[in-house]
Amino acid sequence: MATSRKNKFKFYLVLVVVLIGLGIILFNREGLVKYMKLRSEINDLNEKISTLQETNKRLQGEIDSLKNNIPAKIEQVAREKYGMKRKGEKQVEVIEK
Repeated sequence: MATSRKNKFKFYLVLVVVLIGLGIILFNREGLVKYMKLRSEINDLNEKISTLQETNKRLQGEIDSLKNNIPAKIEQVAREKYGMKRKGEKQVEVIEK
């Protein structure tokens, strides 16, 4: 019986040590939970960077076409952004519900 109690005590002691170790590994300052959270943030930021790079390319293309005095682009910007129109044209405003 004494060895049975010792074996149970050793088992529970090892179990407690393992659980404490896992707790430390998972939840300490540099733990696995924080690592997973940071990886998720990195993925989100990489997606934002990718989206912003695409937007920058599109805007750079618009800037280049305006710098090169491409008439169609200048007219498009004047109409869309500034509400300008040609002489004799009527401006129609569409209101969506």
